[in-house]
Amino acid sequence: MANNPHTNPNSNGPHDEKFKTSENSKSESLETYRSDAEGHDLRTNQGVRISDNHNSLKAGERGPTLMEDFIFREKLNHFDNERIPERIVHARGSAAHGYFQPYETAAKYSKAGVFQDPGKKTPVFVRFSTVQGPRGSNDTVRDVRGFATKFYTDEGNWDLVGNDMPVFFIQDAIKFPDFVHAVKPEPHNEIPQGQSAHDTFWDFVSLMPEATHMVLWTMSDRAFPRHYRNMEGFGVHTFRLIDKQGKARFAKFHWKPLAGTCSLIWDEAQKLWGRDPDFNRRQMWDDIESGNFLEYELGVQIVEEEDEHKFDFDLLDPTKLIPEELVPVTPIGKMTLNRNPDNFFAETEQVAFSPAHVVPGIDFTNDPLLQGRLFSYLDTQMLRLGGPNFHEIPINQPVCPAHNNQRDAMHRQTINKGQASYEPNSIDGGWPSETPAAPENGGFESYQERVDARKIRARSPSFGDHYSQATLFWNSQTDVEKEHIIGAYTFELSKVKRPWIRERVIKEILPNIDLELARRVGENHGIETPTSKPAPAEELGASTLVDSPALSLMARLPGNIKYRKVAILVADGVDADHVEGTKSRLEAEGAQAMVIAPSMAPVKAASGQTVSPDGMLNSEPSVTMDAVVVAGGAESVTTLSQSGDGVYYLQEAYKHLKAIAAIGEGRGCWPRPVFPCRRMVSSSGQR
Repeated sequence: MANNPHTNPNSNGPHDEKFKTSENSKSESLETYRSDAEGHDLRTNQGVRISDNHNSLKAGERGPTLMEDFIFREKLNHFDNERIPERIVHARGSAAHGYFQPYETAAKYSKAGVFQDPGKKTPVFVRFSTVQGPRGSNDTVRDVRGFATKFYTDEGNWDLVGNDMPVFFIQDAIKFPDFVHAVKPEPHNEIPQGQSAHDTFWDFVSLMPEATHMVLWTMSDRAFPRHYRNMEGFGVHTFRLIDKQGKARFAKFHWKPLAGTCSLIWDEAQKLWGRDPDFNRRQMWDDIESGNFLEYELGVQIVEEEDEHKFDFDLLDPTKLIPEELVPVTPIGKMTLNRNPDNFFAETEQVAFSPAHVVPGIDFTNDPLLQGRLFSYLDTQMLRLGGPNFHEIPINQPVCPAHNNQRDAMHRQTINKGQASYEPNSIDGGWPSETPAAPENGGFESYQERVDARKIRARSPSFGDHYSQATLFWNSQTDVEKEHIIGAYTFELSKVKRPWIRERVIKEILPNIDLELARRVGENHGIETPTSKPAPAEELGASTLVDSPALSLMARLPGNIKYRKVAILVADGVDADHVEGTKSRLEAEGAQAMVIAPSMAPVKAASGQTVSPDGMLNSEPSVTMDAVVVAGGAESVTTLSQSGDGVYYLQEAYKHLKAIAAIGEGRGCWPRPVFPCRRMVSSSGQR
């Protein structure tokens, strides 16, 4: 192909000067858009000072409001339109800023600039979310959690848009609208909000065996993260990484929390719906504000192209994972979330993610669910954020220069100079110009995968195994986790009104995972289950592994009490030395000690000192804590033990298997049935 005479001179020109981000690049770029009202007059959007913001303009004090009151009309008009359509899924979210820093191991897998320099910190913005519920739903519902990361790299934005579970409900994106319609509140009464315990969800998944693996994950403790800092993240799909030599490898992305993995249990989650529906977002916000930052390692599972078909499942099937025993996760970098957003709407609500946002060195595979997402996200953001210029919203802007010939449309912010809005051109010197795709130049080049096939609506037979990995997941759970799964299926199906749907799940789906699981759930519903697996052999599939310990939350329990919240129960007459000694020791280990009293009034210690409470028994319940300490002091212990709130606090902590300690008089003044000696482990990792 002949070189264009007008743009060819630019091919070897400077293009953009080599752009380098820093940890603070995104924060600095947002500074232009930050607005602090301190010291400023109240004005209209057109800059006119407002002298009276309490009264609309009327014809007389009791007369009608006048249409000419432009201040009133502007204020009400903006208010009437200040809500935008919420996301169809992942509507309820919370987010944080931070940075990513690669390890030396990263560069050998991908030529992406974000992986090249171990000394470089790339700014990121991460949004965590639930899937089913609307913006006003609860944080602790049984649901999948979104884990979406926007990297503001030197080469443009890269979005790693994943979940806290490594697989998904469906194999082909054409079924995504059906799945979402089924899991959302039922259309006739908009019930239930934020949960899957209803007929349409279970009707759909019981008729779609490919959903079985993901449903099992959702019935596990993975559905209730204790804290976002204890939540794993997964890219879900198989991607390609391309190195500087142009060699491609398959890759699965993993976020591993450095604080370990743990969860709430079902009863705790339900209580938190009423006590603190913002539990997860509040914890993240408070921890970041206090300097207890969230940390994750980014890891990859790498599969060479020649090994694509060596597994007993298809790499392109999004309902499958690669067990870590077969392909270990290689850590390639660390992410730290260390700054809260300045404004929830401007940043958390308006941020627009898409798996199609990639940079040179990262590319796609033919995963049919991924292929559909590449279209769907862009299409959704166009409507939700008011047109094709959503990339100009500050939180979505890349930190590197961005020039092209896309102009106009709604909400355009850029004032484009020059006459030429086309390429090639000679009027504006040929700029902006294409960048050659050679690695040293940085132009994006799609991986040249050979495709030789007929157009067909079908699925590969290699996608036909629907149960082997669900069985693998079940076999990998501890006895405690298995009991929680049995309880989850029992509860969820109790909310299904149509008996044939319950029977279909219990008799036709669960036995293919495990006969004992089916029997136990069936027993709880009075349904007799088969004695053999009813699915055909090709759907049952086969696994080279019996179990995979990495699939259990308990595989990565926190190894210390860092970041844990511990309640110290006190009342008047408490031993102040016990309080101060316990608090200082806990904080020395990185835990957060909270003094909890019957009220917020200062507590008078036995020594005459004053102890200031951090919270009350009924406002900071034990479900928000990881452990409880009863401080000594005879009068304090007597008061607490005769208080209904005090007794309930410990009973509830005991029920949820929290660590409970008593000091001095606290050891002998509590009724023994409150917490008889026993040693168990809860799903949150407490002993």
